[in-house]
Amino acid sequence: MIPDPDTIAALDRFARRLGAGPVPAATGIPGLAIVRAEAPTEMEHIRYRPLVCLVLQGEKEASCAQGTLRFGAGESLIVSHLMPVRSRITRASAPQPYLALAHDIDLDELRALCDRFDGSQVEDARALAPGEADAALAGAMLRLPALAGNPVEQEVMLPLLKREIHYRLLMARNGAMLRRLARPGSAASRISRATGHLDAHAGEPLRVAELAALAGMSVSSFHQHFRDVTGTTPLQYQKELRLVEARRQLQAGQSVTAAAFGVGYGSPTQFSREYARKFGAPPRNDRRPA
Repeated sequence: MIPDPDTIAALDRFARRLGAGPVPAATGIPGLAIVRAEAPTEMEHIRYRPLVCLVLQGEKEASCAQGTLRFGAGESLIVSHLMPVRSRITRASAPQPYLALAHDIDLDELRALCDRFDGSQVEDARALAPGEADAALAGAMLRLPALAGNPVEQEVMLPLLKREIHYRLLMARNGAMLRRLARPGSAASRISRATGHLDAHAGEPLRVAELAALAGMSVSSFHQHFRDVTGTTPLQYQKELRLVEARRQLQAGQSVTAAAFGVGYGSPTQFSREYARKFGAPPRNDRRPA
């Protein structure tokens, strides 16, 4: 569903009042961010946390181990697991800026609703899943910005809208992985536990046997399910997380050596080699003065 021009114009004014740019800007509404860009952006290496992105105007591209996805106005991208990605805005201009709303996905909210749908169907499920946003999902998300600056309405309406959004996501055609994730004992849920652990302990050595035990799986089963969800191996996934975090630290003024050790590399030389292989330039090129 593509919003009508008046709705887009109102959201554009809302985004400009917030000073929103290509990086998601907080809206004052818990869990909701807005993005606005007047020109296409360069490819950025970032981490997508579990969220839904509703594109109102313009187009975006995201690439991960599972492939390259493109989505635009009237479409949503559902991200079920923490994923290192490369993304860029591909269509935006001053007269028609790229506009998108992003809302965090709450696993507890999903699980409170998981008995309301039939989880027996066999579906193609992906951790990054684009698809057309139906009118019900778009309508619920578009009501959120109206709560800004009104604490009484937020207190009353936000829990109701949050619940509706999660229900709509579970019902969405591109919500297959969320339907799996909502089941506490599912493979998708267990892999989510493992990716969360890898993120929290990215600087520590990778011990696949411990991760498999955390997920309640054999090592061979863990490898298979991990690849099914993320499109890659635990080792490569950890490396991606480390390098993206190192780049963030370098851009914040951290030294190359400190960034290398800070994300778990024992050798700055190995770090520089792998960093250049991923980003196309040595880490010193990305370091900004502190």
